[in-house]
This record gives sequence, structure tokens and C-alpha cells, in this order.
Amino acid sequence: MSTTVTMPQLGESVVEGTIGKWLVKEGDRVERDQAVVEVLTDKADSEVPSPVAGVVSKLLAKEDEVVRVGAGLCVIDEAAAGTQPAAPKAKPSKPSEEIPPPAPEPVAAKAAAKAPEAAPAKAPESKTPPRNGGPAAIATSAASPSARKHAREQGVEPAALAKPAAAIAPAPQAPAAVPAVPGPSGKKSAFQVPAYIPRPGDQVIPFSRRRRIIADHMVYSKLTSPHVVAVAECDIHLTAKLRDLHKDKLKKEGVGLTYLAFVCAATVKALREFKELNARVLDDAYALLKDVNLGVAVDTPDGLVVPVIKNADLLTVRGIAKGIDDVANKARDGKLTPDDLAGKTFTVSNPGRRGNLHGGAIISQPNVGILRIGEIKKRVVVVERDGEDTMAIHPVMYLSLSYDHRIVDGVNANGFLYRVSELLETGDFEI
Repeated sequence: MSTTVTMPQLGESVVEGTIGKWLVKEGDRVERDQAVVEVLTDKADSEVPSPVAGVVSKLLAKEDEVVRVGAGLCVIDEAAAGTQPAAPKAKPSKPSEEIPPPAPEPVAAKAAAKAPEAAPAKAPESKTPPRNGGPAAIATSAASPSARKHAREQGVEPAALAKPAAAIAPAPQAPAAVPAVPGPSGKKSAFQVPAYIPRPGDQVIPFSRRRRIIADHMVYSKLTSPHVVAVAECDIHLTAKLRDLHKDKLKKEGVGLTYLAFVCAATVKALREFKELNARVLDDAYALLKDVNLGVAVDTPDGLVVPVIKNADLLTVRGIAKGIDDVANKARDGKLTPDDLAGKTFTVSNPGRRGNLHGGAIISQPNVGILRIGEIKKRVVVVERDGEDTMAIHPVMYLSLSYDHRIVDGVNANGFLYRVSELLETGDFEI
């Protein structure tokens, strides 16, 4: 009896993976759950285990080949006897991240997959030059997943795999004609993007796989969701006092009690009250989601990722702070698993200490909202004491909510944002 090992669904928005390295060869005997191949995606690098014990009779894909989810990877003959032992793993010192074989896709999931919000997951690498006229000589091979992985292991920036355009680009030529794009009326647009002409000192960097996915995702989100942005000013004086009271104790326990943790705690509490913000749009309906899984945007050397804190509404501030530390460290160390990135229902984005006053973030699909934190600054505010207005210096920040106006009305969005601000201004948290 033969079993075909197929490409699993390595994350909710992943539709394909690249064969990074075969850990076995034809004729090798493998045991059940033994890793047989390393698969690279834009989100995580994972090892795929064998669902059965037997002998590898055929490899169906080559290294660096892109394979769609559900397509065959190799064939294992359960009855055959191996002619040689299985090849050892390339890096025995690195613990493997075992991934169970893919379960049959539920009928409901298949139906949801047809919804338009699933489209951003499809991001095939383009074989044609970019429309801005970038040199075609810098091809996607320079940033293949296996090459980028090798570069990361050697401590080399993936961008360094591509040579500067000045060194390889031909002498400037007349700009190539850029096709006109249909305008809003459907007629030929009068606007055309000027062609790019390489100049001395320019550096053209090919899109990495992750950057291409991010770019396609952002364009899709802006075209699909009618974004509306609401901004709230928030005096976090009482939250700051609560943080100062507990941060040293939690630091000794290895937990960083940041303002981000308090914002996330306020967000998930408000999501329980304003369910329209914890939802997703379907073809001709929308689903209010039971679980509150909070995505937290994390910047890494390879680009932005959004790991997820599952059931965040059931956690205290301490639990959320620990969850943020865990996923952020895994993201920066390149150890995120597909499960760490799956299932988010709402996202919080923090631009960091060198952020700005406020800004409108692009919604991470298929969510219907994203909250962006502005920088915290001490400002003069008016407070009431003993029935009298007086001035005080408090830490103040702005919160910006981007929401999908297809299903979220302004009254609910503003109510949600007001509730988040109220919780932060009153310091109403369980540590």
C-alpha cells in the first residue's frame, strides 16, 4: 500500500510552499511522524512529517520548486523494505517543529475559501518585469526562499544577494512605454506611470517572497475594504500609575509590562462588547466570530509579521504581556510556526517608541478593523479636582481605528474606540 504525502495548509492564508530541502531520498526508510522535507513559506519555515512508516519510493517535487497546498510531495510504500537507512537531518542541533498531517478540509471551510477576502493569500511570483520599468535582469532567483534561508543562517541580509543596479544594469536607454491603465470610467486613462531609468548609485532590490505577499495583501485590502479612520486622544495617567506599581515585580518574573499590553487588554475587552469589530465579511453575509484572537504586528529583519495571541479576551494583562513577549521573540528569532500566525480576528499595530502622533493603518484581511497606537507624550491636560478645573501634566497618546465600512457603522466604531480609551483612562484592568 502506498501513501502520498501532500503539501499541508501551513497557515490560514498560505496556498503554496517552496521545497527548501529534502531530508530523505528515494529508497530511504522512514518512521511515522519523521520529518521528510523542509518547506519554506512567506510566513514560516516548517518540516513536513510522514503520516506513515515505510519506504520513500518517489520524490514528486524538486528543491526550490513551488508546490500548491494539497499537491503531492512524495510517495511512501508501507509494505516495501528500505535499501538504506533514512538520511539524517541536516541540522540535528535545531529542534524540529513537527506539523501534523493536514486534516480533511471541512465543507464550511471550502465555502469560506471562495469568499473574496481569501484572495490575498494567492501571490504567485511574477515572471514579468515590474510595471515601474525595473530591470528584468534582477530576477526572483536572487531571492529564492532557499537562498534567503541560507543567507539568514549565515547572518547575511537577503537583500545583499542582489547586486546594486549600477553594477549590472545596462546603460540608460529610452524609457519603455508603460501600458495605460483603465480609468474609473472604464475608458483608457490619461495617466501613465513614467518608466524607471537606472541612475548611477541606484540600487534595485527584488521583492522577497514575504515582501511580495505584504504588498499584494495591502493593495487587496485597500481595494476591497472601504477604510474609515477614527482617532481618539487618550490620557493614560492612571494606567501609567498602575504599570509603575507592577512592572518591576513582573520584570523579575521575565514579563515585560508594556503600554502595548494594556492597549491590547483594553482592545479585547471592548471587542467582547462591540462584536461587529470581531468579524469577517463573506460573499453576501458577515460572520460575528466567537473567539477573540488578537494579532500583534511585529517588525522583523525579513519584514512585518502578525503573530496571534489566541483567546486573548480570557487573559489578564499579565497573560497578554507574556503572550506578546513570546510571539515577538519567536518572530524575531524566525521560529514562528504556521499556527502562531493563524486565526487572528483583530489586529493591534504599534509603531514603536519612534512612532508618530497617529496614523491610519491598513486593515489586515480578513479582519474588519485594526487599532494603531500613536506615540506617548507628556502634555498639559485639564483635570477636575474637588469640582474645580485645573491643569496637570499627564502622559497622553492617540489611538487610531481603521475599520471596514461594509459592515461596521460609525456609531459602533466610535463606541468601540471610546470604550478602549475609557478603559485606559480609568486604569480598569486586572493584572
